Amino acid sequence: MSDAQPAPEADPDALVGALRDAADAAADADAAVETYGVDRLRALRTALADLNRLFDQYEGDATGTGDFQSYLDFQDDLVALVDGFDDDLPERDTFESLLELFKKRRLSADDFATARRRLQDARDLVGHLDDRADAHDDYRAARSRVADAADAAADTVAELERLQRLGNADLDAPVETLRQPIDAYDDAVRSAFESFRRDAPAREVIAFVRTTEAYPLVGFEPAPEGLADFVADRAAGTEPIPQLLEYAGYSPSKLDHYVAAPRTLKRAVGGNRTYLERLDADPLLVGWPPAPAAALQYRLDELVSVVARFAGDDVLEPLHAVRRRVRGDDYDRLRDAAVATHELTADEKQRIAAGVADDLQRARAREQRLRDALDEY
Repeated sequence: MSDAQPAPEADPDALVGALRDAADAAADADAAVETYGVDRLRALRTALADLNRLFDQYEGDATGTGDFQSYLDFQDDLVALVDGFDDDLPERDTFESLLELFKKRRLSADDFATARRRLQDARDLVGHLDDRADAHDDYRAARSRVADAADAAADTVAELERLQRLGNADLDAPVETLRQPIDAYDDAVRSAFESFRRDAPAREVIAFVRTTEAYPLVGFEPAPEGLADFVADRAAGTEPIPQLLEYAGYSPSKLDHYVAAPRTLKRAVGGNRTYLERLDADPLLVGWPPAPAAALQYRLDELVSVVARFAGDDVLEPLHAVRRRVRGDDYDRLRDAAVATHELTADEKQRIAAGVADDLQRARAREQRLRDALDEY
């Protein structure tokens, strides 16, 4: 069981303040973009990129005493590019002013430098798109930090509530009236499953495991496909699991005297030896201390259906007794006493002795502060 001592936590006011600032910045960035419209600013970004490519293509050849044909091509391409811009393109007048700037018999590097300076306002406008993207990234990061802190506070609240509840546990409660039926069932189902695994054909055991996939609260590890197919299709699948594991340890030549396709058996069984050796009744046990009633009641319903597939009344009767006991009015009291006796660590007992009410109140207030901020921003 984890120690309930809370880890150092960021100041919720600081987290909320950062979220508020990020939300305001994102709203300002949105407003700056909406002044011109997303589509118009994207069109402006494309226009600048096209113009820069044109400058890069011709600047070296069209300046000074360079190639006169390049100069003419640049003039034609520049006019065609600017004429193709939409009339409502932001800074369109600036683009048109470049036609006059470059309308001369000889161009210089200074002309291109001047053109780039004139386009600074256009670049600043396009920068609003990047500013908006950055602001929204910052906002999402701030929300994530607040949400993580709220979840951590909720975990702290749950743990402190648990300690508070266990601190109030009735340690004189007759927990043996709960433990006896649970131990009786666990012992019976463990013995029955051991017999089932030892004596039943492997294909029946693996088929049983595969049927439990429809019962997620039981929790058997799924049988490997190759193993399941082998025991279902091959004659060797009528042998019990211990016999198959023994066969898998034989050499292929020795195994050839016992089964068909010995190499297939060694691959399907030997390759899954660990799975088969670990296959036991643990997923069927209730355990001690038992789970909370809300979870255990549903699991017991599934266990009744699952256990009936291989066990008889000698197992089902104690299982039904456990189910009746879990549904009893005193189950929570008995379970709390059991957990308090068997699960609390020394540190947790010290926390309980010191009192957790103040810590719990602060943790609840912290979580509420953070949840409210997530709703507000």
